[in-house]
Amino acid sequence: MKLQAVLFDLDGVVTDTAKYHFIAWRNMAKRIGITIDSDFNESLKGIERMQSLERILVHGGREQTYSQEEKERLAREKNDEYVSLLAGLTPEDTYPGIQELLHELRERRIPAVIASASKNAPLILEALRLNEYFHAIVDPGGIPGKPAPDIFLQAAKLAGADPAGCVGIEDSQAGIEAIKAAGMYAVGIGDAGILGPSGADLICSSTKELTLQRLLVSAGMES
Repeated sequence: MKLQAVLFDLDGVVTDTAKYHFIAWRNMAKRIGITIDSDFNESLKGIERMQSLERILVHGGREQTYSQEEKERLAREKNDEYVSLLAGLTPEDTYPGIQELLHELRERRIPAVIASASKNAPLILEALRLNEYFHAIVDPGGIPGKPAPDIFLQAAKLAGADPAGCVGIEDSQAGIEAIKAAGMYAVGIGDAGILGPSGADLICSSTKELTLQRLLVSAGMES
């Protein structure tokens, strides 16, 4: 089968904004008397903003404390701090090998699409100067969060691709489960011990290992 599109998660795949998410969530949680650490933050990877907030409130035993309006305010406060932290992002923060892969895809006219729960994806890509490489960015608003497959199915639709002809790249278990549920070839970036149970078809320890040739060979596709 021909490779029709490559669908990228953003945080942890294209760049590392996870550290900024953690700082902002940790500070917000601290203000309401909840402590979270980096291990807990792993459970928030790939999860959209309001779902992440709900997990934090449950973790702190505060899930019944706030109204929906108050929860939305807390999420806005977190996002405001996160956006301010992103001001320091530069093209040098792009993960190794990613720009080269994007260049290869563009040369072969294979669409690259961002399938991220982040509503700040356009801002991040602009800071990294990668906008020109992406055919589209899925708007996550109103789309069920990962591990539901919807965001990857929408990404395939934007690329004009058959899901079976797509490769999805993720760094979270929820994200890989979403790719597999969408009927796509799933590539995980990270620790095989953590990502293995998610059902990833290929696991790379680093984005340095991501090349178009490796994706084609491992997925049994052609360009």
